[in-house]
Amino acid sequence: MQHKKIERLMLFAEVAKQLSFTKAADALDISRGYLSTQIKQLEKELGYSLMIRSTRSIRLTPQGERVAAGMESISQTLVDLERRAEYENQCLEGTIRITAPMQFTQGVLLDLCRRFSDKHPGIQFDVECSYRSFNLVRDNFDFAFRATRNPPENMIAKKLFSYSHAVTGSPDYFSQKNVPTHPKQLLEHDCMNNSDDATWSFADGDYPIRGWLKNNDNLILKTQALEARGIIYTPDYFVRKEVDSGKLVSVLSDHISTSNDFYLLYPPIVNRSQRLSKFIEFILQEFAPEPEGS
Repeated sequence: MQHKKIERLMLFAEVAKQLSFTKAADALDISRGYLSTQIKQLEKELGYSLMIRSTRSIRLTPQGERVAAGMESISQTLVDLERRAEYENQCLEGTIRITAPMQFTQGVLLDLCRRFSDKHPGIQFDVECSYRSFNLVRDNFDFAFRATRNPPENMIAKKLFSYSHAVTGSPDYFSQKNVPTHPKQLLEHDCMNNSDDATWSFADGDYPIRGWLKNNDNLILKTQALEARGIIYTPDYFVRKEVDSGKLVSVLSDHISTSNDFYLLYPPIVNRSQRLSKFIEFILQEFAPEPEGS
C-alpha cells in the first residue's frame, strides 16, 4: 500500500543519514532486524538497490543518493509545514468565517466583529447572512449563530441569551398616534412588515395588521421606524440599543410571552487555533450574565 511505501522511504532516509543500520534503528527506536527487512522490501518495490552493504560500512548507490536527496527535500518540506501550522495555530491572524441571521448580524454581530478586530488587527471576518442551516465542516464555516430550541448534537452549542419579539415605534410616532394597549388595536397603526404575513404573533394568538410598507431588510424598517413612519415587529435584540437610548419605545410587551434561545455553534476540534479560541472567549464574555447586584 502507498502509505507503507512512504513509511519505508522515511526509514531509508534515516539509514542514509546515519550510514548505519544500528544507529538508524536506535534513532528510530525500532529493531535493526525490522529496519533491514523494510529496506529490502523497498528495494524490491523500486526494482533497484539503494545501498551497498559490507560487514563494516554502508555506501549508497547512485540511485540511493538520488532517493536520499529527494527524501531530504521532503523532510524539510514537512518541517516547514509543521512550523507553519504551529505558527498559524498560535498567531492571531487570518479570517474567521461566520454564518448568522440577517437581523442578528445587523443588530449585534457586526459591532462585535469590529470590536474584536480592533483588539486583534490581524483578524478579518467573512460573514454569510442566512437563515439556512449549514454543515459547518463541509461548508467551511468556523461558527454559526442560530436561534433554535434544539441545537445540533454534533456541534458544540453555547447558549448566549434568550429573546422574544418586540413591537416598537419612535416617541414622535406615538405623539401622533394612540399607544396601543392590545394587539387588536394594531389595525389603527402603520405596521411595517418584513414578510407577506398579514398578522403578528402574540401570546394569545395572531392578530391582523395593516401598513404602507413591506420590506425584507429589517434595517430599512428600523430606519423608517426611527423616522416616525410606523411601527415594527422584530426580535428584541435587534432594537435593544434604540430602546435603551429612548429612540424607540417598546409597546404591547405584556402580550408577548414567547421566548427563544440564541446559540453560538461550532465544530468540536481538538487543537483549535488561537484566533478561534480567542473569539469564542470574547463572545462568551460579551454575553455572560451580569453578577447579581451589579
